[in-house]
Amino acid sequence: MIKKSKLYQYIFLIMIILMVFFNGGNNNLYIQFNFVIVSIFFLLFIREKNYLAHVREILTTNKLAIIGGSGLYDVEEFKDRELLDINTSWGKPSDQILKTNYNNKEVYFLPRHGRGHFVSPSNINFRANIDALKQLGVTDIVSVSAVGSLKEDLPPGKFVIVDQFIDRTFARTKTFFDDEIVAHVSMANPTSNGLMNACEAAIKESKIDYQRNGTYVVMEGPQFSTLAESNLYRSWNADVIGMTNMPEAKLAREAEIRYASVSMVTDFDCWHPDHENVDVQQVIKVLLGNACLLYTSPSPRDS
Repeated sequence: MIKKSKLYQYIFLIMIILMVFFNGGNNNLYIQFNFVIVSIFFLLFIREKNYLAHVREILTTNKLAIIGGSGLYDVEEFKDRELLDINTSWGKPSDQILKTNYNNKEVYFLPRHGRGHFVSPSNINFRANIDALKQLGVTDIVSVSAVGSLKEDLPPGKFVIVDQFIDRTFARTKTFFDDEIVAHVSMANPTSNGLMNACEAAIKESKIDYQRNGTYVVMEGPQFSTLAESNLYRSWNADVIGMTNMPEAKLAREAEIRYASVSMVTDFDCWHPDHENVDVQQVIKVLLGNACLLYTSPSPRDS
């Protein structure tokens, strides 16, 4: 007994032979015959339920990755754990990638500074990080970062779901297409609205104070801003400032991975006259105060 899938393959081969046989001669007849043949094949093929189920699975399977910034080096709540060593054409990612299964879904976690915070912002291998996640089939990235506030109504402890970026970095490779190939990718809307909606729903459920939408200025670092720089960014109406979401967001777009950025404010940068200039101790204090919400360990802000 010939299986249906095999039978359809044989029918397809016969159709190809007939199409070749009818080629030439009456061109209109050839076109009509091709149309009939393709239509019959399509009707037969879509009856294969297993194939259609496979197609539906491919189209509906999402794989989420979380990229953790300063203070977020692990997710202890993930009990089903496997650490993956991934190699890429651009070297090794920041650290081993944690693979887990949550609600019957594969979820991945990557600490962008490495576990123990040993990679500075300018030295992060962003291309390796994104490529490693792409190799694992990741379709969605949620980036978690600690940031400084550029606005009065964004005090330490408040979260911002970022939707725009101003890239002020200058010492990083920002594209996969830099060797004998040129590609121009739109960055008009660098974040995924669907992912932002999902992040907003989770933040609401956790009863965390937050702002939906905001512009993130990405500075090179690792030093914090001068007062002049901080005031300049405020004049641009930017909301927060950090060091790591670029070129991460650009590379995710080039890799065709949806991207969302959730930032936690740890300080007022250095512009606020009633607050001390940002320092490591201040950042650690805020991170500790939010540990119960983030399930993280404290660390200085440079992301």
